[in-house]
Amino acid sequence: MKRITKYIPLLLLLLPGIGRAQEAPVLPLDTVLQRIDRNNILLQSYQLKAESFRYNADAATAWMAPMVGVGTFMTPYSRKMVMDDRDKGSLMLQIEQDIPNPAKLQAKKRYIASQGDVERAGRAVTLNDFRAQAKRLYYNWLVARQRIAVLEENDKIMRTMKKIEEVRYPYNQSQLGGVFKANAKIEENANMVRMQEGTIAKARAWLNSLMNMPGNTPFEIDSMLVPAFDAAASYDTAALATVRKDVFKMDATIRSMQLNITSMQREKKPDFRIRFDHMRPLGDMMPKAYSAMGMVSIPIAPWSSKMYKSGIKAMQYDIQAMEKERAAMLQETQGMLYGMQYEIQTMQRRVTAMEEKIIPSLRQTLDAGFLNYQENKLALPNVIDAWEALTMMQLNVLDEKLKLYEMIVDYEKELYR
Repeated sequence: MKRITKYIPLLLLLLPGIGRAQEAPVLPLDTVLQRIDRNNILLQSYQLKAESFRYNADAATAWMAPMVGVGTFMTPYSRKMVMDDRDKGSLMLQIEQDIPNPAKLQAKKRYIASQGDVERAGRAVTLNDFRAQAKRLYYNWLVARQRIAVLEENDKIMRTMKKIEEVRYPYNQSQLGGVFKANAKIEENANMVRMQEGTIAKARAWLNSLMNMPGNTPFEIDSMLVPAFDAAASYDTAALATVRKDVFKMDATIRSMQLNITSMQREKKPDFRIRFDHMRPLGDMMPKAYSAMGMVSIPIAPWSSKMYKSGIKAMQYDIQAMEKERAAMLQETQGMLYGMQYEIQTMQRRVTAMEEKIIPSLRQTLDAGFLNYQENKLALPNVIDAWEALTMMQLNVLDEKLKLYEMIVDYEKELYR
């Protein structure tokens, strides 16, 4: 027993450190976004697809396997009619190899490899969507924490008024209904806190899934974060084309289509084939013989050239259509971003006015009413009305802040889409 009591002071010293070690880690928004970029499974699939195109491009330069055949040559069906050794026929060994045009193979290789660039650009588009989703969840969590702080602070005020009512009731200075009403408001406040805790749990689970972590992994957010709106210096289409991920993908697609056109144009070049036949006569009087032949295709023939010429024309029209679509998309985005900027700036002024003018006035009203209530100059229902007005306005401000933060997220998503 003495040995156990000897280590009690040491354990008491270690307990605070153990508690801190078990606390959930705090993940800033940048860390969350980096983990999504690094660990998200869907994003990893894009890189794997790009790698598959790289290997397919290498495979495009391979030749067809040579063909080897063994059989007889000019062998009569019936040996009874053979009058001479040379009419007995021969055993034949045949080797044949197709030799594709190197320019065709290289053009096809470049086209297939370019599809990997399209996949990488597609990854950037998906990542931008995930970043926007993660920011929206993070800001919902942030505002939910702020709502809980407001509700907990106002809960203290209501509990104080309830205690005052309970003290005054035995002396007939208050009504029992005031105690019940205060208790109802406390429970209503607690329910609102529970709803915000549900919002936080949902945001945590979704963020964990985006980071490829178990949904119940505990972590906390940076509660000191204040999302800021940084308007772009310019919204001209040239500047937008350098930052928008979907434009990158469209440019990569256009480059891939142009390489496909080049590959189709190489179809006019000829392919080659060589064949070697070795014949061993079945009769003793005939010498061994061979046949060597080289062949070349003629793709410029009218009945074969129509295939690649029509394909090239169709692809050129597709590229022109995509370029028009790209220009229209940039023009539409330019107007949209201007509109979103003005809307965000208006909302910022609205939130500032509510925080700096409306809430202080309501707080002063509640303070004055609470002071009169303490001096028994004002009834509890009047103070509860002032308390409710302040609480609702504080929650409304947080609702407007969340709308502002989501507008900023939508703006950034559209700017870098």
